[in-house]
Amino acid sequence: MSRSDAGAGRRNPGVVEERIGYAFTDRSLLERALTRLAYTLEAGLPPDAHMDALATLGDAVINVVVVEAVVVGGAHDKGAISNRKMNLVNMTRLRGLAEGLDLGDYVRWGKGEAAQAVWTSGRVLAECLEALVGAVYLDGGMEAAAGVLRRLGLTAKA
Repeated sequence: MSRSDAGAGRRNPGVVEERIGYAFTDRSLLERALTRLAYTLEAGLPPDAHMDALATLGDAVINVVVVEAVVVGGAHDKGAISNRKMNLVNMTRLRGLAEGLDLGDYVRWGKGEAAQAVWTSGRVLAECLEALVGAVYLDGGMEAAAGVLRRLGLTAKA
């Protein structure tokens, strides 16, 4: 299935679980993490059925997990911690992780998004990854989210 088809994301989201090494207890969180606001509006889904809140949460979770890994790794200077975090967590890095998962193939895009191929924007795919991490956090907690980020290579395997 091509992402150019309106609403794409019709592939089995269970593949995403396999790729991140995490099985959701609440599959609705995975579906929500893979649903864009535009698709939600077009499909007449409930107002809370899209990824935006999960992306905001995931961004915060990623920052906590990465800063914790940097501190546990021995950094103690605020400037060094901030620099290391910026090197580990940026739009390019998150987009690369999302591309490595072929995450865009599992997202339900709105028709306009599909027509514009919005997944070619680094920020959009980075947000999709953040939403996925936010969903993992709500489903399994901080350890589950940290495990996913380790398996994706964002933090060192400790």
